Amino acid sequence: GKNEPCERKIKKNIKSVIMDELEILKKDWKKNENIFDQVTEKEIYGMLHKRSSSIVKWILIISVLELLLWSGISFLTSDESYSKTLKAYHLDTIMPVITIINYGVILFFIYLFFKNYKAINTTDTVKQLMQNILKTRKTVQYYVWYNIGMTIFSFVLVFIFQFMYDKNIEKLVEKMSDSFSPSMFYFLMILIYITVITVFIGLIWMFYKVLYGILMRRLQKNYYELKKIDF
Repeated sequence: GKNEPCERKIKKNIKSVIMDELEILKKDWKKNENIFDQVTEKEIYGMLHKRSSSIVKWILIISVLELLLWSGISFLTSDESYSKTLKAYHLDTIMPVITIINYGVILFFIYLFFKNYKAINTTDTVKQLMQNILKTRKTVQYYVWYNIGMTIFSFVLVFIFQFMYDKNIEKLVEKMSDSFSPSMFYFLMILIYITVITVFIGLIWMFYKVLYGILMRRLQKNYYELKKIDF
């Protein structure tokens, strides 16, 4: 009977020691867990950073190759016949100016792509990388919309001047006068031109969708992955 209080005291002390040990182990485990989380997040960030940098580099490369491609096509098609057509449509002065402005704008976009690549390449925080990804996506969107807008503008300009100055159209109107009135003929011509423009713009849109769409989806995926990291 006398030993019972002593036994209870020993058991209480043992229990207290065990609880203290468990608490210490729990704290150590939490510390180690945080370290592992940090290492994992750093590894994920490093992988996403490298991948994003590579994607933006490819955007830059493709835009330069695209500029060279269109420049090559323009150079090969700018023969004597093309010059005569421009003169006949009274576009021989304005068209070279538009071409120079267009190349200037495209070169500016290429500079922006290069700037975005440098910014992403030197980024050292998750938040900055996310902001640079969004900026790159916007630049690409503006670039695509500019090219589509410039294509539409060029088509419309050529068609308007063709209607105004092409003598062949006047001859065609006279030839078709038995079947169509001049207003009906011009309406049909405009309808055909709108269809041609729509098809051509659709093909350009698909070209950009394939060319830049894949890279943009990958960049967007990286952005969502970065959002998961607690920063």
